[in-house]
Amino acid sequence: MKTHWQLPVAIPILISLLLLALSPSSYADSEPAPLTTQAAPGVRAEDQITQLNRDLGQLVTIQKQSTGEDKLALQLQMFQKNVQLRSLIGSLVKDSSVDKTFLIKQIQQQDTYSDQGIKYLTQRTTKLSEDLSAAKSDEKFAILSDFEESRKYLDSMYEEQSQNSEWLKKLDALSSASEKHLKEEINRRTEQLSANVEYMRQQLSSMDAQLKVAPESEKATIQLSQLITQRRMEIATNSLKVMIDIADKEGIETAEYKRLYFEVTGSVTQDLLSTEVIFSIVKNWSSQLWSWLAENAPQHIFQFFVFLIILLIARQIANITRKVVKRAVAAKNLKFSQLMQDFFISMSGKAVWFIGILIALSQIGLNLTPILTGFGIAGVIVGFALQDTLSNFAAGMMLLIYRPFDVGDFVAAGGVEGKVSHMSLVNTTIKTFDNQIIIVPNSKIWGDVIKNVTHERVRRVDMVFGVSYSDNIEHVENVLNDIVSSHPAVLRSPETMIKLHVLNSSSVDFIVRPWVKTDDYWDVYWDVTREVKMRFDKEGISIPFPQQDVHLHMASGQLPPSTNQSNT
Repeated sequence: MKTHWQLPVAIPILISLLLLALSPSSYADSEPAPLTTQAAPGVRAEDQITQLNRDLGQLVTIQKQSTGEDKLALQLQMFQKNVQLRSLIGSLVKDSSVDKTFLIKQIQQQDTYSDQGIKYLTQRTTKLSEDLSAAKSDEKFAILSDFEESRKYLDSMYEEQSQNSEWLKKLDALSSASEKHLKEEINRRTEQLSANVEYMRQQLSSMDAQLKVAPESEKATIQLSQLITQRRMEIATNSLKVMIDIADKEGIETAEYKRLYFEVTGSVTQDLLSTEVIFSIVKNWSSQLWSWLAENAPQHIFQFFVFLIILLIARQIANITRKVVKRAVAAKNLKFSQLMQDFFISMSGKAVWFIGILIALSQIGLNLTPILTGFGIAGVIVGFALQDTLSNFAAGMMLLIYRPFDVGDFVAAGGVEGKVSHMSLVNTTIKTFDNQIIIVPNSKIWGDVIKNVTHERVRRVDMVFGVSYSDNIEHVENVLNDIVSSHPAVLRSPETMIKLHVLNSSSVDFIVRPWVKTDDYWDVYWDVTREVKMRFDKEGISIPFPQQDVHLHMASGQLPPSTNQSNT
């Protein structure tokens, strides 16, 4: 006998059944004997069983006259005696030397006990189920605990009944009518438990749907009902598993029940390796799939077409929005930089496309609230994880707002010099004069000195030319003025500056500072430098290089080393 419960809780139920099953006639013709738990060594098996029956009879008589803890102790002994009796019967069934008639009588007495126990516990569980439905919220869990214990003991009664049938079959004492009745009873209860499990599964699904739309004031009641139903579902599935095991022993088909048990509990056992169970699962899922398709396929196909149409419309609107924004930001009165224009054009199209996707998803029944909430939570998490990227993003926004440079400007920023090729909110792409592409994070550019060489339309070319101290100053000035003024790219306004700037150790330096358009800067710089060299050579103006005069002073009375050597 398998026990699934704690003894003190189950003893009152057990004793009630023992009192129903153990009538005085079963032991009245036996002489009273001292209460012992087992016979002395060498005692025959029949005598051991008789002794246990006597002990049970005396315990029944004594416990009727006892109260309190003494009564509970006697009831515990009765329970233990019956466990010993069944254990002894089970071991003697395999012994061919034991009197079969006597043993069959004992098994039939146990079978009577099991039948009466099943009837009693069935009535009790039915009554507890009714009480549970009518009880108040604070009383439900206490009743549910008693209900669970009664169901566990009822499962044990069916296990005992199945074991009794197995013993009688081994002793060739089981009638076909009794065997048929047992199978019908097991099949009936298994079918009933299966229906209960299926019904409670539907209830839980319905409660989940109610929780999603119920107001906060009603959620507590629904959650309590859901918790109780889940507990009853666990009790029912445990009983179903016991009955499936019993049915397997009796040769009853259980594939459908195993399929239901697997779907409800998700428990993977060796039963799933059975082809019948696998076929039942596949058949049930296929049936559910076809039923779902028949009911929902037309609606979902229509929703899918609406989803695609909305996406196509959103794409067209995004393209139109980009064109409209492109024209708007290109207006001269706004004076937006090219970077700012690219930013608004790109973001406008992406914003329209994102809104279109959300609308399309809502049309196929997707709840957008959890998605938007998830985006918010994910944004916080990503914000902590990508702090450097966010700092680049913030720096990119500042660069767009204050516009220190634009696309096509030659800049020196972030330790890099070159022409601005492209800029995003995270980084800036700079192309050097030797055609290298350098991508610089915006935070590094914004946190450093930014030098925009080509921001202004007009630039001054600063050049320095040195001549010899022996050259005529006025002549040099006239030559430089002629060179600069004759260059077509040099602007007349602002006026060119040519001045004697520094008297160096080796040269007299003139500064030459003509004004030019920014695009002509290097052309003027290189042309004027070349022309100065050519004109200076032609005019006889020398361009000195660093030189130093060395003066030697001889001490009196000393001759150079060469003179002393010749005299020698």
